[in-house]
Amino acid sequence: MKYVNGRTKVGSVFVAKFVRGFFDIVFLFTGGIHAINPENVPPSGGVIIAPIHLSHLDPPALACTMRHRRLLAMAKEELWKNKAFGWLIAQIGAHPVKRGEGDTESIRWCLEQLSAGHALLVFPEGTRGDGTHLLSMARGVAMLAKKSDVPVVPVGIVGTHRILPHGLGKRQRSRITVAYGKPLRYSDFAQNKPDKLARTEFLRALAKEIANLCQTNGLPIVTANADLD
Repeated sequence: MKYVNGRTKVGSVFVAKFVRGFFDIVFLFTGGIHAINPENVPPSGGVIIAPIHLSHLDPPALACTMRHRRLLAMAKEELWKNKAFGWLIAQIGAHPVKRGEGDTESIRWCLEQLSAGHALLVFPEGTRGDGTHLLSMARGVAMLAKKSDVPVVPVGIVGTHRILPHGLGKRQRSRITVAYGKPLRYSDFAQNKPDKLARTEFLRALAKEIANLCQTNGLPIVTANADLD
């Protein structure tokens, strides 16, 4: 991935609050939304938020439940084809990137945001799942965790896949639960170990925590072969 238009501003805090308020109302009418242990997200400093990814509603669900932090994220360039929508998501902290063309610049952007003390959304699966299987953990999240040395908060999200499912699934009302787990640190897995082993153990622990958070809150996600890519 790479920058589309060079570095982008963090966006407008006012617009971000407005959009969050809009989704507060949306979720009220689709079944409600509930946060579990949002205090597991540190109140300040760089942090990676690493949730399961089941629906386009996952980012707003996180924003509406992690109210003590502003959430930044990378987003695919195609979302900027509609200029109004592109402007809107840029204001709430999204950064446009191209996928599949090398990731040096996007990695640098992520590390800059973490170094500046921001909360950064990174989906460790890389794409949306089907709600039944946790996909493989991408090595990129381990690399960011290693280079930034910031905590990584695993998150389970239950319900968004029913309201706005991936693909042609039937839409239905559902209460959304967003469960935040205890932070993990890459350095805890890297002590006196080869890089490959440390990365494998970190990604396995992250996958296990995400799955446990989902399973405990009503989503019986299958984790077989979901450790890493």
